[in-house]
Amino acid sequence: MPEFRKIIGKRRVDKRGQVSLFVIVAVIIVAAVVLFFALRGRFGIGGVPAEFLPVYNYYSECVQQEAERGIGLLGLQGGRIDIESYQPGSDYAPFSSHLNFFGSPVEYWYYVSGNGLIRENSVTKGEMESELEEYLSLRIADCNFDEFYQQGFYVELPEEAAVDVTIQDNSVDIDVLSEVVVYREESSARKTRHEIEVSSKLGKLYNEARKVYDKEIEESFLEDYGVDVMRLYAPVDGVDVSCSPAIWNTEDVVEGIKDGLTANFESIKFKGDYYSLDDKEDDYFVVDENVNEPVRFFYSKEWPSKIEIYGDKVDEVLMIAEPVGNQEGLGVMGFCYAPYHFVYDIAVPVMVQVGDGLEIFQFPVVMLIDNNQPKEVNLLSVDYGTTEFDICDFREGSAEIYTFDTNLNPVEADISFECLDQRCNIGRTQIGGQDSVLRTEVPQCVNGNLVARAEGFAEGEVVFSSNEEFVKDIILEREYENEVSVKIDGAEAERAIVYFIADDGTDTAVLPENNKVALKEGSYEIQVYVYGDTGISIPASKRTQCVDVSRSGIQGLFGATRQECFTIDYPETKIETALRGGGKAETYVLASELETGRITLEIQSLPSPDSLEQLQLNYEIFENLGVGVVFG
Repeated sequence: MPEFRKIIGKRRVDKRGQVSLFVIVAVIIVAAVVLFFALRGRFGIGGVPAEFLPVYNYYSECVQQEAERGIGLLGLQGGRIDIESYQPGSDYAPFSSHLNFFGSPVEYWYYVSGNGLIRENSVTKGEMESELEEYLSLRIADCNFDEFYQQGFYVELPEEAAVDVTIQDNSVDIDVLSEVVVYREESSARKTRHEIEVSSKLGKLYNEARKVYDKEIEESFLEDYGVDVMRLYAPVDGVDVSCSPAIWNTEDVVEGIKDGLTANFESIKFKGDYYSLDDKEDDYFVVDENVNEPVRFFYSKEWPSKIEIYGDKVDEVLMIAEPVGNQEGLGVMGFCYAPYHFVYDIAVPVMVQVGDGLEIFQFPVVMLIDNNQPKEVNLLSVDYGTTEFDICDFREGSAEIYTFDTNLNPVEADISFECLDQRCNIGRTQIGGQDSVLRTEVPQCVNGNLVARAEGFAEGEVVFSSNEEFVKDIILEREYENEVSVKIDGAEAERAIVYFIADDGTDTAVLPENNKVALKEGSYEIQVYVYGDTGISIPASKRTQCVDVSRSGIQGLFGATRQECFTIDYPETKIETALRGGGKAETYVLASELETGRITLEIQSLPSPDSLEQLQLNYEIFENLGVGVVFG
């Protein structure tokens, strides 16, 4: 029998076929390499030819630079880029709607308006994203491509880009839908989407700022420190063992409170690792709330503040506590004492800063103490974290909005919709034919507000219930910027405050710092106050006061008295500035008059005050003085 050999795990291979396969693969590899080197200069990233990449890279850099500017404004201006119109304060509440922080206006998140109402004006992250989107959509159209034009490129940009912004903890993500077409000789490229990531802690800083604000709203920790300062730096409740009156200089007490607030607020910290305590007593200044970024608090004596003191014998000069024990029949006590109880109303701005200095987020609030007690706040607490409710995301209603001037000519305007405490930027009206119209989706809201803003016009606002209405007209009134000057007895006034008071608001000029106002046609009450140096000085003086006190010993028990006198020292007081001229007038201002761009107000001077009596008389005379109004 033939012998068979068993073969396991092996098979016969056709060597000629294997060689052919290697040759084919080698040819493909060589062809791919040749093709790569032949065409590698023809294509760039994302299908854009390499020769056009520098143009698109520059566009992305331009968007990033504008975004960085916008992000900086959001941080410095309390989460806002577009600052709302200025609302002045009053004698009752000297806080305007903005805090002037080293020349930059920052809107309060919490303050007392000029008519004494509590205003809460904080922002959401969604509002910040909307403001940055609007800011970028207007700015990036101005990117300068001159350098590329000189190289033979031609760049075609849309007038306005669609921008979507997402604020993360450590970055701001920007998605720009903008068709940018670039031409050069016979070649061209087109790119419609540009994604940019800006490294920024804006989202993280905002979250920490929100944590600080919510802590203040819920617990009024600033007011708690303020009450402690008040009791430490000023007389509130107490007793002086003395038969003479206890006397304080009112101005010194007010200055002491301001100095105490300045020093103490700067010492407040939140729990964190951004500081070390030198002394165990410094624990007093640590607020029981953990933060991940440095938090600082600032108050300046130069900021508008309200400190009012009430008591039986309190005026602008002195605070006096009369003694007890020197009256008839009280000699049996054997000593005299001067009890005092003063009541304080204190309201001061506090700037809150969050960040390490390289990047910050700041917002101001007003600290309120009423009748020696911290304010009581009953505001709805809202969670502004990552799960915040943004009404702008729920646009379930439709709206057709038209904007006109007073002559019913179409006007293009930016439109926003306000509902509850949120504001949504919903678009811009566009002129087509005889109308300027915006057709868009809006959140459903009862008694919301449509707000229209257009350059050269006063802001227009109408009530709009989007759950019932569909079409709305907004009439915008032309606004004119005018330079204001004041002449007192024919000469230019150096220091003056001018109020243009209308039914829907007040515009103020403070000379010489800010001499421009924006006015529209209508009725105004004009008030002019001119201030100057005075020579009023109330010299130091002494007054002797005598009272009957009980005699000592057995005679005192039977009501016998003797006269005892003591001297009260009144310190010297100076009044640096006072009213020197002014007046009031009511007038209807025409658009043709405002078109001149200049308003001169002519007033009369008042007698130079050299005594308190003359100063008081000047205020009485002021009420009857008029104002001459000259346009042009």
